[in-house]
Amino acid sequence: MKYYIIAGEASGDLHASNLMKEIKSLDNIAEFRCWGGDLMREQGGELVMHYKDIAYMGFVEVLAHMGTILKNIKFCKKDILQYKPDALILLDYPGFNLRIAEFAKKEGFKVLYYISPQVWAWKQSRVKKIKQIVDRIYVILPFEKAFYKKFGYDVDFVGHPLLDAIERSDSESSESFIEKNKLDNKPIIALVPGSRKQEITKMLPVMLTVIPSFKEYQFVIAGSPAVPAEFYQGIIKGSDVKIVYNQTYELLRNTHAALVTSGTATLETALFEVPEVVCYKGTYVSYLIAKSFIKVKFISLVNLIMDREIVRELIQKQFNAENLKLELERLISDDEKRTLLFKEYKELKEKLGGKGASQKTAALMLNRL
Repeated sequence: MKYYIIAGEASGDLHASNLMKEIKSLDNIAEFRCWGGDLMREQGGELVMHYKDIAYMGFVEVLAHMGTILKNIKFCKKDILQYKPDALILLDYPGFNLRIAEFAKKEGFKVLYYISPQVWAWKQSRVKKIKQIVDRIYVILPFEKAFYKKFGYDVDFVGHPLLDAIERSDSESSESFIEKNKLDNKPIIALVPGSRKQEITKMLPVMLTVIPSFKEYQFVIAGSPAVPAEFYQGIIKGSDVKIVYNQTYELLRNTHAALVTSGTATLETALFEVPEVVCYKGTYVSYLIAKSFIKVKFISLVNLIMDREIVRELIQKQFNAENLKLELERLISDDEKRTLLFKEYKELKEKLGGKGASQKTAALMLNRL
């Protein structure tokens, strides 16, 4: 069968590539045309557009690039009509994907959604629309099935694909990682400032301010492969910090604590059992708009899944050098806090539903098709 897949960011590229691998194991004549990244291309997907060219974050940036976004939507619709897939598979990225879903449904294509839009966080009214334009949703967070049930919409909970992605990732010894990246033997504190230029610009300078206060540690940035090295260098300047590119999982395996920008990385960090501080700062206008719409108590997936604060969140004004230093000191020196956090992380893994999300989703999709 022919599959048209759309993922709009790095995490979507990862999960889509693993789904494609499982689909191929069940459908040996599978063909893929996709919007995504290098991992999807490695699985045999014909890449139409790379996520780094379409990923816009925040209300202000989306408005600034609305002309390009609308042009991409028009092109995508035309491309789907020409390709004539047996199924359109969408991953998260709701601003774009829900428009494409509505179009595809009207044109008679099967629409399958893997990794639900976060409608439980804001614009819950969109569920009514989703019911009309999506044939089936495969959710990855344990509370999402109950959320959709409130609207009379039955969905499949398949577990979180990060559990599989982490298990499949290569694991090298700590010595090899340190030697390969020319690090020293001090304990590592990871800085995970995000994968988009605009969030790195806002998050990384504040993260760097804590370095002089922790001279017995070495700080290492998880560099995004989609962002050029010179961009980071322009922010780092004279800071005593190193960067490793495309090695986030290996970095987290060897890290004592981490400062992490809100997003999928907060959950990845928790699954590697690394004590973390969750950080977020957007433009003032974007923050005010988001605050008026968002209906959840937390911004990190870790706390949302556990339905309580187990990792500290520093948002907007709270995300400053003083608070960041204080919270990092607690993570490093408070053994009781670390022990409790590791216990909470174990419970988190149990709540995520076990391994095999990509395999389950592929089987459910093909059975439906």
